[in-house]
Order: sequence, then structure tokens, then C-alpha cells
Amino acid sequence: MLNIENLRAEVEGKEILKGLSLQVNAGEIHAIMGPNGAGKSTLGYVLGGRGNYTPTGGTVTLNGEDLLEMEPDQRAAAGLFLGFQYPVEIPGISNVQFLREALNSQRRVRGEGPLSGAEFLKLARAQADLLGMHHDMLKRPVNVGFSGGEKKRNEMVQMGILGPKLAILDETDSGLDIDALKAVGDGINRIMRAPDKAVILITHYQRLLDYVKPDFVHVLADGRIVRSGGAELAHELEREGYGAIAA
Repeated sequence: MLNIENLRAEVEGKEILKGLSLQVNAGEIHAIMGPNGAGKSTLGYVLGGRGNYTPTGGTVTLNGEDLLEMEPDQRAAAGLFLGFQYPVEIPGISNVQFLREALNSQRRVRGEGPLSGAEFLKLARAQADLLGMHHDMLKRPVNVGFSGGEKKRNEMVQMGILGPKLAILDETDSGLDIDALKAVGDGINRIMRAPDKAVILITHYQRLLDYVKPDFVHVLADGRIVRSGGAELAHELEREGYGAIAA
């Protein structure tokens, strides 16, 4: 599904990714862990197409297509979803407005007809119910006044509505209490654990991986993946830290 070969990237002239390679197949969940400043969030932003995060070398393909040549909206239509560590607030635009436009824009690119207001509302309410989010929150401006846990739960609802093929979730566990963490983990499993989907979980800590069991864990340090293993590697990192393992 996703193939990254020798990816290099810079931010404002400073090289952050220094030859990163990773292959993610359909049906797999990959966790990427590493110390602060290693390049974890930069990887997510480069794959999502965020401005000022500039690829300078290497290749990235998504289902055989050159991802780096696509605009961000094209990447989304191709099935990529980027979840943020700190979801942004969008005053004046309700969740329903935002998500209906996003979904119908993607459906147009795929040659599918738009959902009517009633069809979309039925879908949105069903996804909110599955994540334990009150329907009234669908009417509120996107993330405005939401707690940290509510923002992450809302992001899971967004992911459920858009139905991506590849989700890149950047520190989705940041700032969550135990109940919110479990809800987010359950949402990832329900929405993305499927033979035609894949997930890259970017995280500092092992705790989310108690709920979302990864197939592979990678250690990213100094812009490269320096070690890979199974779920047991996350426990090793939790015990020993990054120092010896990432050296």
C-alpha cells in the first residue's frame, strides 16, 4: 500500500528526515516511536503534504501512485487521512458542514455522487454513536470549545465518516485520560483494522498500543528508522528508554 524509500525532507532549510525507508502493507498497523526531535511528526506532515515540509530526496508511493506529486486534497481523495496531535479549531463552520463537504469532495473525485443532507446526517450520527459522541457536538463549530479528549474523539468520528485506506495518526494519545484513550483505541480498531486498510501510529508511549495492537513497531531516531520489531519492542522501549536502543 505505502512504500517509502530513502525519504529525505527539510523544514525551513533544516534537514529532518535523512533517508527514511518503510513499507506498509494493507491490513497492517505500524507504530513509530522515538525521542523528541527525531522526525516523527515531520514524517506525518510530509506524507500529508503540509506546506514548508519539503521532500528533497527519495520516493513515496501509495497504491503505486507517486504520493509526493499529489496536492493535499488529492492525497485525501486517494485514501490518506492525517490525524493531528493538536486538532485545529475552525470557528464558524459546524462539524456537519465541514465533514459533509469533505466527504462529498472526495466522492466527486472518485466519480461517486454526493450524499444528500439526510443521508450524510444519518451516517454522521451512526459514527458519533459508535464513538460515544453526543449528536449535539456535530452541530458545533469544528473543535471549538472541545476538551482534548473530545477533539480526539471527534477526529475518530471524522475518520469513520471519511473511511480512509491509510490513516497516519500523529500522537493521537497526547493528553488523553484513560477513558478517552480507550475510546480512541476502540475507534482505530473498529474503523481501520481491515484487510484493505492500514495505519501508521506515531506515539511516544506504549500505552495506546495496549488498545491498538501493532503488527510492527519502529524506532525513529535522527531522521531514520534505526530498529524495527514486533509489539514487544514497545515494551522494551518503555522499560529502557530510547538511549541505548536508538544508538
